[in-house]
Amino acid sequence: MEGIRSSTRSRDLLRKIKEFTLSILEALSEGRSPLIFIQSFRTYCTNLDSICSCRSNKPSGHEILTFQKESHVHRIDVLLRVLLIVQQLLQENKHASKRDIYYMHPLIFSDQSVVDRAINDICILLQCSRHNLNVVSVGNGLVMGWLRFFEAGRKFDCINSPNTAHTIPVLVEDVKDLSFRWLPHADLVSAALYILVVEKESVFQRLENDKFCSKNRCIVITGRGYPGVPTRRFLRLLMDKLSLPVYCLVDCDPYGFDILATYRFGSMQMAYDAKFLRVPQIQWLGAFPSDSENYDLPKQCLLPLTIEDKRKTEAMLQRCYLHQEVPDWRSELELMLQRGTKFEIEALSVHSLSFLSEVYIPSKIQEIKSICQV
Repeated sequence: MEGIRSSTRSRDLLRKIKEFTLSILEALSEGRSPLIFIQSFRTYCTNLDSICSCRSNKPSGHEILTFQKESHVHRIDVLLRVLLIVQQLLQENKHASKRDIYYMHPLIFSDQSVVDRAINDICILLQCSRHNLNVVSVGNGLVMGWLRFFEAGRKFDCINSPNTAHTIPVLVEDVKDLSFRWLPHADLVSAALYILVVEKESVFQRLENDKFCSKNRCIVITGRGYPGVPTRRFLRLLMDKLSLPVYCLVDCDPYGFDILATYRFGSMQMAYDAKFLRVPQIQWLGAFPSDSENYDLPKQCLLPLTIEDKRKTEAMLQRCYLHQEVPDWRSELELMLQRGTKFEIEALSVHSLSFLSEVYIPSKIQEIKSICQV
């Protein structure tokens, strides 16, 4: 059934590509400059004086590309070349990474960011997600814990070895039959009580070594820093299918917070697809600025915020969702800026190597549960 849906989607996209290119050729044959309307989307704004519509998933405006503007000519050229590559991928049912596409015309594309923008423009024009174009991201996420699933005919059995890391599938649409709890003959099973997302691989490895999943019956995921699309899509899939609590553990610094915000609200670069990538239910487990006192971190574990850290924090404080949806997050950011210090999650190891897994995380989860019960 999934194969039929995928084939139908590809045919629909190929039809849209044909209609788009014909409209450009028609305009040129009539001596007119084609007008290409690219809608604009955003995950946040900095207009704090009024209620915005950033969460509506509707366009916030549009940009018109035309050959009459010299600055647009190269962008349109790149867009059409990438569109031709996408058409070929769909026709031949093949996949390519953004980097593959860049190296097909490196002299013309000049930089990877130029290709990235063209792919985003095409997704907006065709009203689809990037993976629908058969353009895939390089997978870098990891998962372990109480989960079993099939992907493209391969079985990922984390349940029999819950503390063993598995690479998150790149083609998340190929993940089949997610079931939950103990269904005796289900192809895919999860007996987890919650999902924990950690920012860094080093923290993931700490939990792996401490056999955290065996002791706590959970699923642990890391995007190894800023999460790629496969990691975010996989997490969203688990959230939709399993309906489990999701907690996020990041460094107590501006970049850790930005990673947390990417999971919950989506990234500005892919704002057009945010409704399929974000996980609104995700809860910030830590680390908070106040944790340095609550968990008795020595001053030697605290690092001063750099000028760039302060600039980034001040900019993030202007995001609308910090004022409208998570004001408590804003308070923590303000406290970080006020104190002028940051620290890594690994700093908790000053107490003991397993303090993170045996004390900090369990106490934080219990704290959230207590608040939810009030």
